[in-house]
Amino acid sequence: MKSTGIVRKTDGLGRVVIPIELRRALGIEEKDPIAILVDDDKIILEKHKSNLACAITGEINDDNKTYGNGKLVLSSTGVKILRQELDNQGI
Repeated sequence: MKSTGIVRKTDGLGRVVIPIELRRALGIEEKDPIAILVDDDKIILEKHKSNLACAITGEINDDNKTYGNGKLVLSSTGVKILRQELDNQGI
């Protein structure tokens, strides 16, 4: 883990502002879910990735379906891309 050199104080409710430079660099938009993890004495924040994200496109929506006993999640676009690639390889 590398240091950014940025230090922030918590407010009365325990909130910390993530600087805009870091949010931009990590692709965090307003209202994006953030996962809070704990590793020994560290608090780790990361952009939450839904378990329903398409393995091919990364799309997250309620229409995504799971395949292979729940091990593969695909959107309708992801299915089309996968079918096309399999067809191109003669599979």
